Amino acid sequence: MAITAASRLGISAFDETNRVELRPNWSQEDANVAIAAVYRQVLGNDHLMSSERLTSAESLLRDRAICVRDFVRAVAKSELYKTKFFYPNYHPRTIELNFKHLLGRAPYDQSEISEHLDCYQNKGFEADIDSYLDSSEYEQNFGDHIVPYYRGFATEQGQRTVGFTRMFQLYQGYANSDRAQGNTGSPRLTYDLARNTATPIRNPGGNQVLAGATTSTRSGIYRLRVAQGAKGRSPQLRRSINEYVVPYEQLSSTLQKLNQKGCQILSITT
Repeated sequence: MAITAASRLGISAFDETNRVELRPNWSQEDANVAIAAVYRQVLGNDHLMSSERLTSAESLLRDRAICVRDFVRAVAKSELYKTKFFYPNYHPRTIELNFKHLLGRAPYDQSEISEHLDCYQNKGFEADIDSYLDSSEYEQNFGDHIVPYYRGFATEQGQRTVGFTRMFQLYQGYANSDRAQGNTGSPRLTYDLARNTATPIRNPGGNQVLAGATTSTRSGIYRLRVAQGAKGRSPQLRRSINEYVVPYEQLSSTLQKLNQKGCQILSITT
């Protein structure tokens, strides 16, 4: 169901664009459209140079040796994706972008962030990417032949209402990219996920609250329960659990330092 006032919110382009799907008997031109759509979605609308294209994976798709989901998987696991979204960011920010790029929505709550932090820590980057693409959510919404798209702007397919408001923290306009927003590599949803509160909806690039705003002041003391990561390449036989008590003003910087140390955030409470 399309939402009202889409043009005011800057998302009308998504309402006006049909999803891209490779249906039976698709042509080479259809494949080209799907390939371009995958790059645009999975790379967050970032500029792609000819030398960066995954030509081998593209050929496999055009030859019908792999499906759209396999091509999405190849892009998301590529060194290109890591360079743009994994290496330069704190891990919670990478997870936010993985949700946006691969499932077309924002994370709903802190438990989803913790789940993917745990998957990465214990199984590695590629296994974490697989956890999105092999999920029942991906299967139900995209399957093998549909290019992922921004579902976070719709109120259908069993989405939570809070996902709609959170999506605007990750979205900065149809013509923008995920690497052209003045990022510092920090997560966008730390406060709202920690407090489990709705996120104010703001027009892309602006400060005016349009709908779904919360007026509470961001303050208070937060208790972080943290599992210490293994040092270097040594195996982790037993996890050390620590707790930190920090004010809101120090919450983001503390999370960044802990993630740099390879720690896993188990819970954030007030």
